[in-house]
Amino acid sequence: MAEADGYPTALGAADLRTITLLGHDLARDVMGEVGFGELAFWLAAQRRPSRGEVRVFEAVLAALADHGFTPTAITARLTFLSAPDSVQGALAAGLLGGGSRFLGVTEDTGRFLHDVLTGLDELPGDDAAWDDLAEDVVRRQREAGRFVPGLGHHLHKEGDPRTPRMFQIADEEGVAGPHLALFAAVGRAHPRVLGRTLPLNGAGVCGAALADLGLPLELLRGFALLARTAGLVGQLAEELRNPVAQRVFLSVDGATRAVPPDPLPHP
Repeated sequence: MAEADGYPTALGAADLRTITLLGHDLARDVMGEVGFGELAFWLAAQRRPSRGEVRVFEAVLAALADHGFTPTAITARLTFLSAPDSVQGALAAGLLGGGSRFLGVTEDTGRFLHDVLTGLDELPGDDAAWDDLAEDVVRRQREAGRFVPGLGHHLHKEGDPRTPRMFQIADEEGVAGPHLALFAAVGRAHPRVLGRTLPLNGAGVCGAALADLGLPLELLRGFALLARTAGLVGQLAEELRNPVAQRVFLSVDGATRAVPPDPLPHP
């Protein structure tokens, strides 16, 4: 039996004649009036974002929607090949691959930057101070044998084109905050520690931007998955028009060769 005060929610609720969402009439005030990106932000933050916040948030969604034949896309296509009656299965399979190497970097970077910032008594006052902080952070990560989230890319080794654009949009809208400032400083300072220059990747700058928007750190990967859902729908739509999953399967199957077993050591 429900508690006496019921189950309160500020999200969706309905009665016989109306549907309410975020305190507004869904049919009258939301449908046709609020874009999906704005609504997604509003649902998570339970406050309506400014136009600048919407632009940055939607730039993040666009940046993470699709990145070609990544493991998430291949998995979705192969699952669709195996179970064409289960679009939800293909989408779910692709989303389940959003981990520490793909998409999860968005959350990892946001959390990493936030942890550094919450440990400060005050924020650095200029670029030189930010660079000193970033150099210390990178050095401590290296000494601990850990990577710096958001630093490096397997393909865009000369620079991820999404990164400078995200900084530009956040600056134009006046919503660039300390997470983006620290991330930019990591990009400037890390060569002095690592002895080589690595790009700041798009997933990382998206995590920094989302953290500066004040969105819950626990949901940052969720926003990356929201973006990639659109990309996976596109992958499946293209698979219907121009299928490649069968060729991927046959290329692996045709290259299979039998080898002797490699047993695990006996305990």
